[in-house]
Amino acid sequence: MNEFPLAGLFLVLLGLLILSGFFSGSETALMTLNRYRMRHQAEQGHRGAQLAARLLERPDRLIGLILLGNNFVNILASSLATVIALRLGGEGTIALAAGLLTLVILVFSEVTPKTLAALHPERLAYPAAIIYMPLLRVLYPIVWLVNLIANGLLKQLGVRPDEHRGHALSQEELRTVVTEAGAMIPERSRDMLLAILNLEQATVEDIMVPRHEVEGIDIQDDDEDIINAIKRSSYARLPLFDGSIDNVIGIFHARNALGGLLERDGLKDALRRLAREPYFVPEGTQLYRQLLNFQRAKERIALIVDEYGDFQGMVTLADLVEEIVGEITTDPSDSFPELHRNEDGSLLFDGGITVRELNRALRWELPTDGPKTLNGLILDYMETIPEPGTSLKLHGYPLEIIQADDTAVKTVKYAGQDDDSDSEVGR
Repeated sequence: MNEFPLAGLFLVLLGLLILSGFFSGSETALMTLNRYRMRHQAEQGHRGAQLAARLLERPDRLIGLILLGNNFVNILASSLATVIALRLGGEGTIALAAGLLTLVILVFSEVTPKTLAALHPERLAYPAAIIYMPLLRVLYPIVWLVNLIANGLLKQLGVRPDEHRGHALSQEELRTVVTEAGAMIPERSRDMLLAILNLEQATVEDIMVPRHEVEGIDIQDDDEDIINAIKRSSYARLPLFDGSIDNVIGIFHARNALGGLLERDGLKDALRRLAREPYFVPEGTQLYRQLLNFQRAKERIALIVDEYGDFQGMVTLADLVEEIVGEITTDPSDSFPELHRNEDGSLLFDGGITVRELNRALRWELPTDGPKTLNGLILDYMETIPEPGTSLKLHGYPLEIIQADDTAVKTVKYAGQDDDSDSEVGR
């Protein structure tokens, strides 16, 4: 070593520092890779992504290989620095050389490459995987022995390295990923993905048409009234009841009823023949479950009943689809009929508007785990039926009661201004 040129020793030391930086940076890059993006690229045929995925199947082997190389390089660099120090200044400079080498390794071989790898993991991880795969084959006996000893120690501590934990995301984690995707996912698509995830948190009562708003046909009405009611209905399928909405005897298609199938002399008998058996679902059914139930039962409309069997409301397949894709309408001004924008910019709400619809229309964050309508939310908050002219701040949103009767709030005014409400309502 004494005959080796001093300049050559410095070049070898520089090479060792570069190798140390490579090992340190590649470790961080491989461990911080986006696993889902890596798998997608691997499926598309990216060679580096394929090798990285194979290496990460056994992270203990990968870490053993990297640390084996990194420690060997660092120890060799330390020995070489000692030789250089002896040749330059004797034994008195060994401590100085050790201090300088520690600083150089820390800055140039640890912090800098690891920071770069954390910011741009794919740039270093994929080329490193191409190097590590053949290197692992060559050094496999040593890596296997190191892992055998390390895994044995871990088992003594109650850790089982062979129980590899996957990277499956929980629903909340997936919601966070979608929310923070930013420009990678268009806003409209992001809203739809979040709506699908939210189906598990909402129930049929959140979107149902309440019983007092259900459009139906009473078989006991006059024939002329029945035909006019069918013509005026905004629903394609209508419940047929006998005397009371609590006594639903079937569901029929209005188009079939008006398509010449009904004879005026036998109108009611024809309606009974057309009506299909009603499809009942219990309140509290989660929306995602009801969507599957509609598909399984091949139904498009369901009647909701409580634990006592009393009729509570109606939900349709179209209502569920709108929860995912938004309001389905041919006229943009009809997107939110319960909302009306005044000339001064204020908004008028129907008290019966659902909290979920209000949140979706204005991008508000009113709680949805309590009352289902704005009227219910106000009554629950005030614990009384407010008089017209009453002002309140409901969960941070200033509201004014415009109309109310002895039983409910009918019309509410919101005078606040924000960009979201401007962009979503009154277009």
